[in-house]
Amino acid sequence: MNKKLIFWSIVVALGGLLFGMDVAVISGAEQEIQKLWELSDVVHGQAIASALYGTIIGALFGGIPAEKYGRKKVLLGIGLLFLVSAVGSALASGVISFMSFRFLGGLGVGASSVVAPLFISEIAPAKNRGKLVATFQFNIVFGILLAYFSNYLMSGIGEDAWRWMLGILAFPAILFVILMSFVPESPRWLMVHKKEYQKAREILQVSDPEGVDEAIDSIHRSIDEEKQKASLSVFFKKRFTVPILLAFLIAFFNQMSGINAIIYFAPRVFELAGIGKSAAFLQSAGIGLANLVFTMLGLYLIDRLGRKKLMLIGSIGYILSLGAVAAAFHFQYLGGMIVPFLLFFFIASHAIGQGAVIWVFISEIFPNQVRSYGQSLGSSVHWIMAALVTAVFPFFANNPSIGPAKIFLFFALMMILQLLWVLFKMPETKGVPLEQLEARLLNKTKGKEKIAVDKLKSTLEIK
Repeated sequence: MNKKLIFWSIVVALGGLLFGMDVAVISGAEQEIQKLWELSDVVHGQAIASALYGTIIGALFGGIPAEKYGRKKVLLGIGLLFLVSAVGSALASGVISFMSFRFLGGLGVGASSVVAPLFISEIAPAKNRGKLVATFQFNIVFGILLAYFSNYLMSGIGEDAWRWMLGILAFPAILFVILMSFVPESPRWLMVHKKEYQKAREILQVSDPEGVDEAIDSIHRSIDEEKQKASLSVFFKKRFTVPILLAFLIAFFNQMSGINAIIYFAPRVFELAGIGKSAAFLQSAGIGLANLVFTMLGLYLIDRLGRKKLMLIGSIGYILSLGAVAAAFHFQYLGGMIVPFLLFFFIASHAIGQGAVIWVFISEIFPNQVRSYGQSLGSSVHWIMAALVTAVFPFFANNPSIGPAKIFLFFALMMILQLLWVLFKMPETKGVPLEQLEARLLNKTKGKEKIAVDKLKSTLEIK
């Protein structure tokens, strides 16, 4: 891979760093916010989930400006949203203003989960697409780690510590906006929406010099075949049923693992397990570190083992770790390192499976004309489920008749369903050019294409 392609991918993936920091930083502030404004568990859950409500809107509608104005301009706007949110949340004088600014940050998170993977998938060669798109997830994880460590370092500086925890996000937001000015527009967007074929060729000549002619020809064929203008009404036609269902299910199962609840409430979970407050912050940082290490492993393996095998490994790890956490809480075996160790195991399973695969997979399975809408669908389902889980977690965790044991058992049962879906329905997309995936998933089998599609069936392993 050439240096410019790596630089472009890393810069765009910094949207994931902002995403990760924004998601995780609240874990250090949420208990102080509840005490400061004397919030009930129900209101507190809504306050913390306010950012997630923003992610839903950002994910649902992030694809629309990305189609109209281009991926680059939208990414610049996302950086500005993160900046305003960080400063405003840190200076909030009450729960309403706090929720409003957190909502703005959520818009940025939701939109970045759509546009950043989309951009990288459109600029990357097929053979390296997995690891390059997965740099977005790596940056999410790195952002989570930075947030946990900054929370730990700031936890003892006084009553305004939570404000500094939230405000620190302004610095990477500024850096992201500056660096994005050096990144070109998506070549596929330029061809599909602006008809700027020469400019697109120049960009592809840098990003994929060996496959530039093949990429240009494939995009041209895709444009010719998709005569209808991309729109939501076109997107929801029957021919897109398969990729829509695939995007929905991988996003749904991602949050039914409980990953965001654990990230948002990690210190609280450790305290429920009997670990002291200071140690809980440190253990949360440990979760961030484990997440980073195993995400790097997922990055290494995603274009070697493939998306499906990583999902199988992750699903089995989910079931074992979540089941064991549920048992630990149920039987009150909470001493020593048992719960932190099991949650590290859970995080490792997530990082190597869902964490590494979700954004890559969703960015691959939709055709050029509607890829941004498909990314929006997958991301919005992800964030709707994240908001629901986060909003109810404090209530259920503190409810004596429910408690953490039943919560983690529920997550484990949902991961059994994910395992069955991966085994019998999830296709393998490793190393397949985007336009060939389009042909297979949309069942384009006319003329000579049928022969090529038949050859792909064994590769994609669709039952």
